[in-house]
Order: sequence, then C-alpha cells, then structure tokens
Amino acid sequence: MKKYKVLFFGTPEFVLPVLEFLYKNEELLGVITQPDKPKGRGLTLSPSPVKIWALERGLKVLEPQKMRDPSFLSTLRELSPDLIVVFAYGKILPKEVLEIPKEGCWNIHLSLLPKYRGASPVQWVLLNGEKETGVTIMLMDEGMDTGPILLQKSLTISEEDNTESLLQKLSQLSISALREALELWKEGKLEPKPQEEEGVSYAPLIKKEDGFFTFEEEAERIERKLRAFYPWPGVFTKYKGKILKIHRAKALPLIEKTEPGRILEISKEGIKVATSKGALLLKEVQLEGKKRISAYEFAIGQHLKPGDIFPL
Repeated sequence: MKKYKVLFFGTPEFVLPVLEFLYKNEELLGVITQPDKPKGRGLTLSPSPVKIWALERGLKVLEPQKMRDPSFLSTLRELSPDLIVVFAYGKILPKEVLEIPKEGCWNIHLSLLPKYRGASPVQWVLLNGEKETGVTIMLMDEGMDTGPILLQKSLTISEEDNTESLLQKLSQLSISALREALELWKEGKLEPKPQEEEGVSYAPLIKKEDGFFTFEEEAERIERKLRAFYPWPGVFTKYKGKILKIHRAKALPLIEKTEPGRILEISKEGIKVATSKGALLLKEVQLEGKKRISAYEFAIGQHLKPGDIFPL
C-alpha cells in the first residue's frame, strides 16, 4: 500500500506514540510544533517534546510564530505533503494551510465529536462524570473541531482514571484509529460524514484558577476535579490566607445537612468536611510552602477539631 508523505503538527508528550507510528509506517517529512517556551524558575527556553523527538531522528522541525507567515507557507508548499496530521498542536490551521495537502488535513481529537469540541476534552469528560469517551479522526475545516468525521473509536472511563491515565489510553487508541482510517482511506472506503448539529458541547481551555474550590460545591464535583485536574493545575482551596492543595480526597454521602466547610470528624483516615451536598474526606494535603502530608497529620499540626469551619 502506498506510503503518504506526511507532515505532523503537534506539541505535547502524549502525542509521541502517534508520531512514532507515522514515522514507522508513512514517509514523515517533518514536524511543526509550538516555539520553545520559558519553563522553570529560571524561565529557560525549553523545546516541546515533539521537537526533541524529531531532532533526535534528524527530522525537519518548523516552529512558526504565525500560521500565515509567507515563508512558512512557502516551505509547506515546497515540502508538498500528501497529508497533514494534527494532534494537540495548539492552534487552528488557516485555509492557506488546509489547502496544501492533496489528501487534506486530518485532526485527531480526544472526544466523540460533536461532544467536547475545544482544547481540553479529556479534562471536561472527567469533570462532567462521563462514563465513555474516545477518539475522533476528522477532516479539518476552518472551524474549531467542526469538520466531517472520518472514523471514531470509543472506550470506557474507569472510576480510577485521571487526566494523565486517560490521555495515555486515548493516545494508544489514537494509533489504532489512525491506522484503520489510513488503510480505509487509501482503499477508497472512507467517506467523510458531516457532524450532527444535535449534541454539540464544548471543552474550553483549562486555566490554573479552575483548580480552586470551596466547600460550597458538591463533594462529588470536587472529587471529579481531583481526577480532571491531575497533574495540572491540581485542586486547592484557601486556609488562613494560604493555598491548601488537596492531593487525595473521597466524596462520601451525608445524611444530615450541615454548614458547608464544617469539620465533621477527624481520624487517621483524614478530615471529614461537609459540603453543599455530601461530605469530602480529605486524605492527603499540602499547605503552601510545606511538604505533602496526610490530612490527619495536618489536623494534628494545625490543632483542628470537629466543629471548625473552612476556610479558617
């Protein structure tokens, strides 16, 4: 079967298994990734995982600041790809780029479109308590995840899944979906299907402040935040004017309604706190500037007692 000349647009680490698949099975012309970004305390410019991967293999790397830059578009046209594959690149491709490859631009999106269009679908399916998600291979248009669908594969979300584990599962599922889509497309057996208008939902970019919570929220939603926002931005609240990060917690039923934030019980299991619905058992916490400890140790060290109310 004919190998396509492919350009890959992507940035984070979780896309690397798909990139490796394309490298081994098609003719990979190079990668386009986000420019180096400052990281760490020294704000040292650091390359993206995709850039590091490509340079190790001697592949061409392009890092355009602007997608409509004439020299960038000229380079793309000279490379003359059959196909562009986009996976978590971080920018919407303009018409000038979409028109270059003969076989179109394909996007790998980590949800079952038209649900969860946007930048953070994995976090939002966990935040909303979905039981199922998946991978969509779509033919890109000028909208945000609005193009016709080529192929979809689904998976069940486990109760233990967080964003990190679910990304790993979806990355592997993406390889299977892309392999099947390429085979069918080359055989002329894949027909793009327009997305249905019914059931459209959105997954906007997660920001650091989204990790903040108060006990006025429901216990189950706070627990879902812990899964959705691991490893970033984490989940945190205020304690005596400082940030208190919650590393582990569990939602529990609560028969008698009481004031949200009230400490109901302190035991070696943790600190049981009332919320607007249910109770939250804090198991492991970290006060700003301190190390991560059990919630029981925290309660003893801070002289907390049942009846105290967060935020103190």
